[in-house]
Amino acid sequence: PTSARSRSSFSFRYVYPVNAIAFHPQHGTFATGGCDGVVNTWDGTKKKRIYQFKPYQTSIAALCFNSQGTKLAVAASYTFEQGEKDHPLDAIFVRDVHDKEVLPKGHRDLS
Repeated sequence: PTSARSRSSFSFRYVYPVNAIAFHPQHGTFATGGCDGVVNTWDGTKKKRIYQFKPYQTSIAALCFNSQGTKLAVAASYTFEQGEKDHPLDAIFVRDVHDKEVLPKGHRDLS
């Protein structure tokens, strides 16, 4: 199933597909983006989330760090996971990346 049910509250928690992954060129961490419009950065070695960015208005279709790892391009585009419906226009956002958002867990903040 694509959802998990809590036995105590009978509430549902939706699991959204990951559409994009980008590896940080310096730190060995990575970013993911999915149909929930959320971009997360991860420390794969420790299997922990480092940071969660503010959600975008629609699905994340692609991600890419620049060669220095100081910028992250985020392509937001509805991926029709809920069928044909009105949706926000496609857009590309380029945001600055800070060490606290991409450094592996336990590393000293360099910013």
